Amino acid sequence: MEIKNIFYPELQRTISNLHPQDLLEERKEVLQELIDYIQSKIDKKEPVFFNFICTHNSRRSQLAQIWAQVAAAFYRIEVSCFSGGVEETAFNERAVAAIRRAGFIAVKETVVENPVYKVRFSDKFPVLKCFSKLYDKPVNKAPHFAAVMTCSHAEANCPFIPGTEKRIPVMYDDPKEFDGLPQETQKYDERSIQIATEMFYVFSKINK
Repeated sequence: MEIKNIFYPELQRTISNLHPQDLLEERKEVLQELIDYIQSKIDKKEPVFFNFICTHNSRRSQLAQIWAQVAAAFYRIEVSCFSGGVEETAFNERAVAAIRRAGFIAVKETVVENPVYKVRFSDKFPVLKCFSKLYDKPVNKAPHFAAVMTCSHAEANCPFIPGTEKRIPVMYDDPKEFDGLPQETQKYDERSIQIATEMFYVFSKINK
């Protein structure tokens, strides 16, 4: 993958080792609805907003928001990515550690139970402020958006999301099940890289 010299060096190395072309066909089918939504908005010259939703907004939805924003920046596609949950908890420290290992700069801005992290991937793009929040918090406000459901629990427990233009299920296994186990770091990195790979695949398919 050609790397545009806009990201921090370690993150550029991570991106260079992604292989979106090797995704299984079954995952490509899952992601096609996401691709179609973005392409339809681009074709109509309309802004693209995503709200990645999972139960606690602590792991998968945060990773998806961050990697989708990076993939959009890589392919020079203007997209605004948010994330939220059906419960407010905290951006899990294990997931924060995973993005740091991938090459992001993540600085804890507030020392509270649900801290705000300033996440940077480039000096050329705005900082992302990441913290656990309900999906309908004002910080996530957009006139029309696609709700991307990243876990089955949130999909089942959010029958109606106000403002949703499109509801797209893109499910990921929860790395939480490995918390405290020897495989913890490996599994968090695997989930982060899986999400990164799929987001880069999605945006690589968009015709501007």
